[in-house]
Amino acid sequence: MSSQFRAILVSKTEKGQKLDFVTLGEADLMPGDVTVAVEHSTVNYKDGLAVTGRAPIIRHYPLIPGIDFAGTVVESGHRLIKAGDKVILNGWGVGEGHHGGYAGLARVKGDWLVAVPDTMTTAQTMAIGTAGYTAMLCIIALERQGVKPEDGEILVTGAAGGVGSIAIAVLSKLGYKVAASTGRPEEEAFLKSLGASTIIDRNEFSGPVKALAKARFAGAVDAVGSTTLANVLSQILPEGAVAACGLAQGMDLPASVAPFILRGVKLIGINSVTAALTRRVEAWSRLAHDLDMTKLKELTSHAKLDDVAALAADIIAGKIRGRVVIDL
Repeated sequence: MSSQFRAILVSKTEKGQKLDFVTLGEADLMPGDVTVAVEHSTVNYKDGLAVTGRAPIIRHYPLIPGIDFAGTVVESGHRLIKAGDKVILNGWGVGEGHHGGYAGLARVKGDWLVAVPDTMTTAQTMAIGTAGYTAMLCIIALERQGVKPEDGEILVTGAAGGVGSIAIAVLSKLGYKVAASTGRPEEEAFLKSLGASTIIDRNEFSGPVKALAKARFAGAVDAVGSTTLANVLSQILPEGAVAACGLAQGMDLPASVAPFILRGVKLIGINSVTAALTRRVEAWSRLAHDLDMTKLKELTSHAKLDDVAALAADIIAGKIRGRVVIDL
């Protein structure tokens, strides 16, 4: 393997930041005890924010963005990882403060890596990516709160996006009835193909928030936040739960305490960035078992490193359906 590799490098400018395609060497990588030949990365919503500069995701310049990657270990000083191992990286500030996955080579701490499940390829893991891994953490959280298929419908917001599409596919395979909230009515057939039984216009959750609205859902996976999440909370059945993992609409939460103290609703925050290794391994093991790989293929498209800038703008604009794998 050549010690030189192609990468995207984001630099700070007086007007914000700029993106360049560059050729780097191993000496340009940041400290870490494992070096990985990156085979695939992906484009998550956070990647869109980072690459476009729409939010201050990048904390160190110049930086290789990309919060995900999967590939083959070429060098390791970690006691549990050896050359030739297939590994996944999600989170840990990679693509934010540490060089990320939009490069042919990455060097990170071995403690940040998870083994690729035996039944999956590196391309499949990036078809899932942080978005799908986060969706699985959300579903596990609902299960731990006792939310069962027979309890009622599960709402998934931002349904056509990365988190939403994987959440629908997994929930449906687990036997849950899924309601998909989306602002893209043209995606109804796609969402139903993933397993959604009901399609709801996202505008139903964008109006003024009632302290308590009619209870409709046994639980929810929310990647939107703000007014949407507040409205969702007001419509959860007694003792139901909501797993919240995103802020596409905003970081505020104009909600009432009524759902919590009058219906016993639980709001579970999902932090995928620094989740413990045991939780990561559990999530990836569950994905290997509970995600229909045929459905995963149907919701996935492939692109090249050169396409990342355009894809970043598209994902922020809500124009990307499902998941995009970046083939390095």
